[in-house]
Amino acid sequence: MDGTVLVADDDRTIRTVLTQALTRAGCKVHATSSLVTLMRWVDEGKGDLVISDVIMPDGNGLDQLPKISLARPGLPVIVISAQNTIMTAIQAAEAEAYDYLPKPFDLPDLMKRAARALEVKRRVPSAKGEESAAPDASGDLPLVGRTPAMQALYRLVARVMNTALPVLITGESGTGKSLIAKAIHDFSDRRSLPFVTVSASDLQGADGPSMVITRARGGSILFDEVGDLDEDAQARIVRMLDALGDNAPRIMSSSQTDLMSRMEAGLFREDLFYRLSGVSINVPALRERVDDIPLLAEHFLARAERDGLPARRLAPSALDLVRTYSWPGNVRQLENAIRRLVVTATEEEILRPEIEAVLGNQPAMEPLRGGAEGEKLNTSVAKHLRRYFDLHGGVLPPPGLYQRILREVETPLIEIALDATGGNQAKCADLLGINRNTLRKKITDLDIRVTRRRKLM
Repeated sequence: MDGTVLVADDDRTIRTVLTQALTRAGCKVHATSSLVTLMRWVDEGKGDLVISDVIMPDGNGLDQLPKISLARPGLPVIVISAQNTIMTAIQAAEAEAYDYLPKPFDLPDLMKRAARALEVKRRVPSAKGEESAAPDASGDLPLVGRTPAMQALYRLVARVMNTALPVLITGESGTGKSLIAKAIHDFSDRRSLPFVTVSASDLQGADGPSMVITRARGGSILFDEVGDLDEDAQARIVRMLDALGDNAPRIMSSSQTDLMSRMEAGLFREDLFYRLSGVSINVPALRERVDDIPLLAEHFLARAERDGLPARRLAPSALDLVRTYSWPGNVRQLENAIRRLVVTATEEEILRPEIEAVLGNQPAMEPLRGGAEGEKLNTSVAKHLRRYFDLHGGVLPPPGLYQRILREVETPLIEIALDATGGNQAKCADLLGINRNTLRKKITDLDIRVTRRRKLM
């Protein structure tokens, strides 16, 4: 790497580590804990790249991005932040940051992004006409999470929101697929135009599809749970999309079913699948991001208080139970349970027995940890597979089940083992008890990303 990097962060450890890493890579570094100093350096013409935290003692780093762009058009800024919500990623994209990384970040990953920023000259942003103001940054979107899966989702949303590519949003019921679609619309350059959610009934009749397009007026259309549409509705969507002309709306769709499997089984049109899946966004289930559960619970408690309900907090033992519950209904189920607890709790602190009483009435209560004493893995897998067959309502699942199930188990096993060994494939192969060449082939076949890293808080 070659160039001068301006680092602004109020954490001395982060400033020191970044300074050392960038200097070893061949860069000159100026580091500060003050946005005032950073802006002085920018105004003086110093720096080829800025790496800045968001929350600083003397201001907000995101607020400085338009000023940096005005003073130094084309100067790339990488935003790093512990404010790990979708709003931070969207605000960074709105302010035309070069890139955004949540804390804790992978140092090698940040170095790669810094190298790309120094190599690629950003185009000077073109002048924009008057647009409607972006939605209030304090908007109450329950898209909150610090886990890597959610951070990757935030960055992808921020990258695609101002493109015309169709977006397919997948995930289980209750994960927030429609919220993702609404966020893409509300923070895009179409925000002043309608957001239209379309169901099968909206497509009926000779004028159904044309009425949908008329209602959208160049805004955004969401085909909700598109995998549930019958063959006739699918054909109507194909014809509708083929007839789109100028001022076409942004097309988004959501599905809790595996459209690829349905397509292979002849239940979903191949031409429609490829028209809808320009960009695919998968929203992880809540049980796949357990570390986000306390954050979400706190969010919903605060929202209930803002709505005029009593202030409540979770006792530590109650929070432990909330974390270990499987939440088959995902974020929606968690929100409803928290709201019920706020209303029914007798004291300000919600205790574990009160959680047990509420969750005992929830469907499919299934603790991930602390459940049946000594339950073996094969017992848990057997329960999952029985539910999978039951969900097909007496109809056999699509062919190829054996390989699909093996892939479902093999992929997370290898990913977790790689994470546990810091990305060291030799150690991972030894841990798994397989040949290193076999591990490499599986990593390639399963499209698993391997990162050698150390965490920086």
